[in-house]
Amino acid sequence: MSHPLLETIDSPADLRRLDRAQLPQLAQELREYMLASVAQTGGHLSSNLGTVELTIALHYVFDTPNERLIWDVGHQTYPHKILTGRRERMASLRQWGGLSGFPRRDESEYDVFGTAHSSTSISAALGMAVAEKLKGGTRSIVAVIGDGAMSAGMAFEALNNAGAMDANLLVILNDNDMSISEPVGAFNNYLAKLLSSRFYNSVRRGGERVLSRLPPMRDFAKRAEEHVKGMVLPGTMFEEFGFNYIGPIDGHDLGALVSTLQNLHQLSGPRLLHVVTRKGHGYRKAEDDPILYHGVGRFDPEAGIQPKVAPPTYTEIFGKWLCDMADQDPLLVGITPAMREGSGMVEFSQRYPGRYFDVGIAEQHAVTFAAGLACEGYRPVVAIYSTFLQRAYDQLIHDVVLQNLPVLFAIDRAGLVGADGPTHAGSFDLSYLRCLPNMTVMAPSDEDECRQMLYTGFRLGSPAAVRYPRGVGPGVMPLRELRALPVGKGELRRQGRRIAILAFGSMVPPAVKVGEELDLTVANMRFVKPIDRELIKQLALGHEALVTVEENAVAGGAGSAAAEVLADFGISTPILHLGLSDRFIEQGDPALLLTQCGLDAAGITRAVRERFAAALKPLVAARPAA
Repeated sequence: MSHPLLETIDSPADLRRLDRAQLPQLAQELREYMLASVAQTGGHLSSNLGTVELTIALHYVFDTPNERLIWDVGHQTYPHKILTGRRERMASLRQWGGLSGFPRRDESEYDVFGTAHSSTSISAALGMAVAEKLKGGTRSIVAVIGDGAMSAGMAFEALNNAGAMDANLLVILNDNDMSISEPVGAFNNYLAKLLSSRFYNSVRRGGERVLSRLPPMRDFAKRAEEHVKGMVLPGTMFEEFGFNYIGPIDGHDLGALVSTLQNLHQLSGPRLLHVVTRKGHGYRKAEDDPILYHGVGRFDPEAGIQPKVAPPTYTEIFGKWLCDMADQDPLLVGITPAMREGSGMVEFSQRYPGRYFDVGIAEQHAVTFAAGLACEGYRPVVAIYSTFLQRAYDQLIHDVVLQNLPVLFAIDRAGLVGADGPTHAGSFDLSYLRCLPNMTVMAPSDEDECRQMLYTGFRLGSPAAVRYPRGVGPGVMPLRELRALPVGKGELRRQGRRIAILAFGSMVPPAVKVGEELDLTVANMRFVKPIDRELIKQLALGHEALVTVEENAVAGGAGSAAAEVLADFGISTPILHLGLSDRFIEQGDPALLLTQCGLDAAGITRAVRERFAAALKPLVAARPAA
């Protein structure tokens, strides 16, 4: 497909040389090019289709990268990447060594702030605006924040601070969950242009100066203005924060966007532009089902996404257990911070709508909300990604663990997650969870063990976490029966000689392969906390060396727990720790990433041979030739 206008755009400077009449054609070509690219690589589609016109207008009006443009959340930046010199690299999107699916400061000067999790843009932009003021500069700082991200407390903390500081900051609220009816579209586009114009704002400021000498009249005028705005605009709340609210405006009307942004560009102080867009805009299949097309794999744009028969994922195992457990216990309630589909809670939300709570992108609130429910006798299950739980760590400690409340955390996306890269990898949860008193931490090695661990944690009556990886497991069919596992007890998977591997969670299957190749003992440790001290002692005393393997940071992780046990017993058996090293792991195919980290069977074998060559030589020599 030909894209004659888009192919002339290698930077926003090229874009700004276009005539405004050419922008709609550019938007069509950009949307077509992006759809074709994402269909080949996979990625976030619906949200990016919705930001095409907004991205063009922003780079057309503002002098990027000199003027700062911050995106929140970062998965809506594919049009931004294409227009900022990365068009030819889109074929490498979210692949090993390729373009990130999010803004990254080390990828482009146009990515002025890294954003992959939500609700950080206004705080970062405010910091940049204050820095600009301290330097005596006047360049614009723009934050684009999605409506979902506005549900987080951090966004409102930043709004509150920005309004009080009178910072020179433009916040664009990208509202992609509303539809614009005809009267709102036409009238409010006109009204937005009017309210953003220098004439209106100069009259407004002049009136304020005059009325400031007559306080009763000033208060009356302020209330009257707010009343009129409030009748047609949902902006009174933002005005109370100290922002000049403009909108809502049709985010797919390039003419209105450019005119309004040009007016706002010449104003100062805290401003908020409310832009209404539609997820999936311009691609009918994504418009009809924006959730299905939110995060996609490779697909045919003509045929759309086709259903596939695949083994159940760990996420689906959790969703099935949640419904089964809810059948048994009427006190079970399910909580998610805006991740119903991603966390496998769709069926639960439909079957038990009164016991299902989506609190929006508000991880801190989700955890303390669960604590409040637990105080009143309910049994909350919080379904949350590993990296999202990091955002609520203080609440986890003070509101749940310190009070020893029975909250179960179903932690999805533990370990390496593939194409989403280091921002979404669950690399640290074993480290940050196992140091907490009262907490039980479990890592399943297969699908059935995941189901039984969820049941075990739910029945404990104290804080518990089950952390499981993204995608499918080794293919063990979960049993219908629910049974509690003995807390703090691992199991031997195979008995070998001289060296014992202590494997945790997803590392059990590759560890068993290594054990079979080298004739080593392999233990499925199951529990990271409480760890099986007696099993570790037994293996240490019965073997010449130990190896710990985990899909978590080595620093402070499960292997560290095993080493602490040896130290407590005064055992000096050599121990090798394998896991994620002290660096952020880049994006790529999960199998490739495990290979890069040395956590596949071949990598584990190689590390064991290198470290314990002397111990292995007699074993290898004694084995019969193939």
